Amino acid sequence: MISALAASLGLGVTQPDFWMPLLMMLLLLALILGGTLFDGFDIGVGVLLRTAPASERPAMMVGLSPWRDANEFWFLLAIGLFLSAFPLAWGAMLAHLYIPMTITIAGVVLRSVSFEFRIRAASEHRAKWINRFWFGSVLTAFGHGMLLASIATGYQKDGPSIWFGVFIGICAIAGYALLGACWMVMRTRGVLQSLSVAWARHSIRWTAAGMAAVSIALGLSNPAIFYKWSSSTNLALAASVWVVMLGCFVSIDMILSRVTQPKYEMLSWMPFSFCLVLFVLMLGGLTYSMFPFVILDQLTLWDAAASVDALQLVLAATIVAVPVMLIFNLLGYRRLFGQAG
Repeated sequence: MISALAASLGLGVTQPDFWMPLLMMLLLLALILGGTLFDGFDIGVGVLLRTAPASERPAMMVGLSPWRDANEFWFLLAIGLFLSAFPLAWGAMLAHLYIPMTITIAGVVLRSVSFEFRIRAASEHRAKWINRFWFGSVLTAFGHGMLLASIATGYQKDGPSIWFGVFIGICAIAGYALLGACWMVMRTRGVLQSLSVAWARHSIRWTAAGMAAVSIALGLSNPAIFYKWSSSTNLALAASVWVVMLGCFVSIDMILSRVTQPKYEMLSWMPFSFCLVLFVLMLGGLTYSMFPFVILDQLTLWDAAASVDALQLVLAATIVAVPVMLIFNLLGYRRLFGQAG
């Protein structure tokens, strides 16, 4: 497949013009996946703050503290890599995605500012900063959902597409809430764990609806994507992905219904792990559907890539930055799983 793709572009597999944009895209996808998974539970806990009793909100914020610095790396590095490696795609994508991008960036900034100011604020003002962190988390999740909906519908801006974007934005809020709730099921015990179980079970159906809707919209909006997944060679792959996703949703719901019982306490890590699998499959399916385009049917990643000389400079910087980031993040995430001490 790779050889055929290179040949269709008039390039050889070993030529830097071919493999360097591909490598940059793989690195970018790794950063997006890391941000979705690890910053995802952070966003999810933020989304759930206003649902929790006021007495539990400070504990939820404190529970995020060990991972806040690591979580902020993903978004910044992904944006930096995308801008430097695929400069021709930025303007084209921004023309289609300026509204969801603005909502997302506003949410990210508000979350970061609110978290830091809450730590430094007087005790009587901390509740206000917690509420702002909640609002920033909702904005971020909603913006992500609108981004996904815009991509799935081929950047359509008619009435049904706008309402579809709102629906997927709501489902994205539920998806992050599910991830955050399952993380708290794993990390906490007692009242907060019971609340987290209830939040997760309410979120799971909206999450499933959103993932199904995006998958259907991708196929209906683009015949090439529909054919890619429905062809005889890929139908088994598509069926396998759907079966695994259905199994994850059912498993999460079944475990959540029992996890507060002492004899099932050892299974508390499983809902969060299944959530990670769901998000990986969703992003993997979207990537496979889009490849090799950055903008469907308009701009491939080779069309959008910078010159080879520029990519070599980006790659050299990435070779230095990514290992440092990985070491830093692994140290930060080493106690991500398991009950809080």
